[in-house]
Amino acid sequence: MRIYFMGICGTAMGNAALLARAAGHEVLGADTGVYPPMSTVLADAGITLHEGYDPVRLEKLAPDLVVIGNAMSRGNPEVEWLLDTRALPFTSLPALLHDTVLKTRKNIVVCGTHGKTTTTSLAAFLLRENGRDPGFLIGGVPLDPPVGNHLGTSADPFVIEGDEYDSAFFDKRSKFIHYAPHVAVLNNLEFDHADIFRDLGDVQRTFSHLARIVPRNGWIVMNGDDDNLRALGDLPWTRVVRVGTGGTCDVRITNFEETAAGVSFGLSWRGAEWGTVTWAIPGIYNARNAAMAATAAALAVSADEPTKLSLAPLARFRGVKRRQEVLVNTPALTVVEDFGHHPTALAETLKSFRSRYPGAVLTAVFEPRSNTARTNTLQAGFMAALALADDVYLGAVNRAEKLKAHERFDTDAVIAHLKTSGVRAQSAETNAALLDRLVETTLPAGEDRPRLVVFFSNGSFDGIIARYAAAARG
Repeated sequence: MRIYFMGICGTAMGNAALLARAAGHEVLGADTGVYPPMSTVLADAGITLHEGYDPVRLEKLAPDLVVIGNAMSRGNPEVEWLLDTRALPFTSLPALLHDTVLKTRKNIVVCGTHGKTTTTSLAAFLLRENGRDPGFLIGGVPLDPPVGNHLGTSADPFVIEGDEYDSAFFDKRSKFIHYAPHVAVLNNLEFDHADIFRDLGDVQRTFSHLARIVPRNGWIVMNGDDDNLRALGDLPWTRVVRVGTGGTCDVRITNFEETAAGVSFGLSWRGAEWGTVTWAIPGIYNARNAAMAATAAALAVSADEPTKLSLAPLARFRGVKRRQEVLVNTPALTVVEDFGHHPTALAETLKSFRSRYPGAVLTAVFEPRSNTARTNTLQAGFMAALALADDVYLGAVNRAEKLKAHERFDTDAVIAHLKTSGVRAQSAETNAALLDRLVETTLPAGEDRPRLVVFFSNGSFDGIIARYAAAARG
């Protein structure tokens, strides 16, 4: 089959295109500003890329199927031509994945407001290191496993990141509804994506819909410490394993400790010791990600004796790019890039870094960029989270002109609140100006105390992260 991907250079679309290519399909696609690294990876795989969207060109290419990415909307010239003419069949990315890969596999679907990419990577990594050949599709750039997509063998599970965001402009169901879960990992649940969901209850509703399609011979692996997930109820139509620190959890995280040397914790399965993990990945939240991933992997391949799954490989796990990724590491200055864009994620990361870098001046640089973060919906949460830092630099609100003033993230109000909490806080009108201020005030690093600078953004931050790291290296 000849498959055409609209928006092919996005991480999820690009990795799905590579999966389709590996499955033997002819793949081509288009994007605006065809850009690396994905464009390079796609071209190396023999996938033809086109710049921009052109209905005349699309008609001449005559693919058997068009996959419309969820970044596409009405007004796109190729979308409008497809709707006007119905000349070619089209589908969403989640529907394509179901029809071409997932409907015949035992799938591990990793869901949650936070940690999906890391947990998906962990599950795939653990399965591979335990001698299996799982398929996987990861919505980021993992270091382990070394690629973001792999078909694997049909006898082994397929691990996929289960996003609750909508599937396409013509299919407003959450993506994960398409993913035919055999093991559904419910890692956490909070209100996010205010452009899609009305409130917390609306998010819980879509997670409940996912839970209802887990078969009776499948599993739900649930964060047993999360009140918002507990509110989903008993889920009696399938088997549920709860993971967490609480005494009622089936899989317990015990003896968690984080120091400058790293992290250690234990895991037990229904009272029996499973193993001890010592690794370099920060935070209790990542320990939970590991516990959820290990539980899901064990249930998928050895449910009768789950503790046979070895935890030893976790000591070698290197993580995912842009998830607490260290860019500069000197005695005087450490620079970290993180994908954080929700108050809880920022708070957990900053708490972890207090333990990991004792005595350092903790500097948080935050870009209000996501469709929710750039509004004031979660502003109080961001105030509380950023107050955990010593210094805060706020980037420009992304696409601020698209929001009404009373809906927009209020930078001045956040700075005023932080100053009353004893936090040094400032902003700039543009991210380029913010970079100048950062370089001026934090470089060279202070003489008395080391400094840790953490950039939080789910986007490019207009390139200032890499430029700051380059300036820090001298």
